[in-house]
Amino acid sequence: MKSFAIGEESPAKEPAEELREAEEPEEQLPDLPLIVETRTDVGRVRASNQDTLIEGERLWGVADGMGGHNGGETASKGARDALIEALRDLEPSPEALRAGIEEANARLFQQQKEDASLAGMGTTLTALWLSDHFVYIGHVGDSRAYLVRDGRMRQMTSDHSLVAELFRMGQLTREQAANHPMRNVITRAVGTEAGIEADLIVEERRKGDLWLVCSDGLYGMVEDDRIEAALTAHTPAKAADLLMDMALKAGGRDNVSLVVLLDREGGQ
Repeated sequence: MKSFAIGEESPAKEPAEELREAEEPEEQLPDLPLIVETRTDVGRVRASNQDTLIEGERLWGVADGMGGHNGGETASKGARDALIEALRDLEPSPEALRAGIEEANARLFQQQKEDASLAGMGTTLTALWLSDHFVYIGHVGDSRAYLVRDGRMRQMTSDHSLVAELFRMGQLTREQAANHPMRNVITRAVGTEAGIEADLIVEERRKGDLWLVCSDGLYGMVEDDRIEAALTAHTPAKAADLLMDMALKAGGRDNVSLVVLLDREGGQ
């Protein structure tokens, strides 16, 4: 569950080299231009799964809900449904994606105004929307999008969280940020206010690009170098299974959701 601003011992480390050892032969990749694997799990601690996978027309992502009782699940599923509906039959563009997120925000905000039991609900939202030539990333909150290109992984989104902001201002070291007791407090969420400021990122598609979108239930339990090793050493299906397994074995303190997308065609 998320906490919204105005949130733990470090997970056991496993040498990245171990992740590169394929004990069994990798399965053959299907002959498809896009190979997408999605996974979600309640984890080992939470009573319910407030994460929601977003799967639409050339649209994939994760929403991580927050709110008491059923508020978080209502928010994440509502954001998914509103975004998919808003983008249906549209040509991918940053403007359309921004408008879709704004529509999802307006619907959730109105819903909690009308239902007192949903007061305070909200959700992160990080989604990839693919056109023929570009990947458009819409981002609110602290779920993340990563890109693996030429064997190297980089984080494409910036966390909208209290700890991330303190780190960017130089008030926390990377190690302090990773172990801060308020690292789950987010500063932006879909549905909590009448207006929403979403980050929009545009990346040119390239053949062989590998994308990961995930909730903090993954990256909060598994270090980036281990995530990178799993993604670069295995097929999308095996990598998705391995990442989920690592998050759960590290404690599974939150819901875990992820999308692994291999772009085998690149820009056309």
